[in-house]
Amino acid sequence: MPKSPADDLNPSLDQMLAKLTMARTGDGQAAEATQQRCGLVAIVGRPNVGKSTLLNALVGQKVSITSRKAQTTRHRITGIRTEGDTQFVFVDTPGFQTRHTVRGTAALNRNLNKTVQATLSDVAVVLFLVEAGRFGPDDAQVLALLPKDRPVLLVANKLDLIHRREDLFPWLQSMQERHPFTEFVPLSAKREDDTRRLLDIVRPYLPEQGWWYESDALTDRTDRFLASEIVREKLFRLTGDELPYTSTVVIDQYTDEPPQADNPKSTGMVRIAATIIVEREQHKGMVIGDKGERLKRIGTEARTELERLMGRKVFLEIWVKVRSGWADDDARLRTYGYE
Repeated sequence: MPKSPADDLNPSLDQMLAKLTMARTGDGQAAEATQQRCGLVAIVGRPNVGKSTLLNALVGQKVSITSRKAQTTRHRITGIRTEGDTQFVFVDTPGFQTRHTVRGTAALNRNLNKTVQATLSDVAVVLFLVEAGRFGPDDAQVLALLPKDRPVLLVANKLDLIHRREDLFPWLQSMQERHPFTEFVPLSAKREDDTRRLLDIVRPYLPEQGWWYESDALTDRTDRFLASEIVREKLFRLTGDELPYTSTVVIDQYTDEPPQADNPKSTGMVRIAATIIVEREQHKGMVIGDKGERLKRIGTEARTELERLMGRKVFLEIWVKVRSGWADDDARLRTYGYE
């Protein structure tokens, strides 16, 4: 079995980990559950720290979009994983907004921060995600929001980028002085062994109660919502920093056509009409690209991924429209699906 990044931590760090690990019984093994367990697990952290990547890894399938653009996640995304007697209900939150002060985005930023704060009031346990060895002002602002009456696990992501693991010891000591973290979990969200270890650590903190979803459920979001998110992901990935923060995607039509009765190989088709909303006419040109090539590529990549996720044929049409001021208009935000 591949070696976990935590296996080669030096003895000093191991001792610190032992001191931080709580909620264990006798010989250090988690108490066995007597019935089903289920509960909300919030994944919180600054923008671009890897929350969506971790959520997808924990669920075992993509349910939240990712890109290098800060604030890719704009909604509360629930990912569900059921194993044995335990149902983990993970919630990926938008990164708390501390940096985007672009004129005309106040309403959107308020909406995103409100989503983070509302999520924290409902959870059984919090995963506070940071980059291993790093803690900046943006991390501190998120830390200040964390509830004092819930277990908070410090999850140090991107451990694979740390070359000298012993350097984590003073950093970990400083982190424990900032907050009484229940446990410290160093990992790389891209390693299956590490995410499985995190599941084992989280499990004892979930209350003993019946499951909320069917055992094969992966998310509480609809396919229509997934379609808008996948298009937005491709938009962000293919425009990079060229396209400003203020852009979104709206699904105008979503039609689910059933399989053909006389064709046993038919899987049916999903027809989707989507609109990319931008702030200015020049942004529209950025999205469309030279002779429409960029928009075509956005559509092709989105359709290909949707077909893979849905296991069905997808017909996708995308338009681009200019709606100035949408990110600072509460009524329009609600129209576009922001809670």
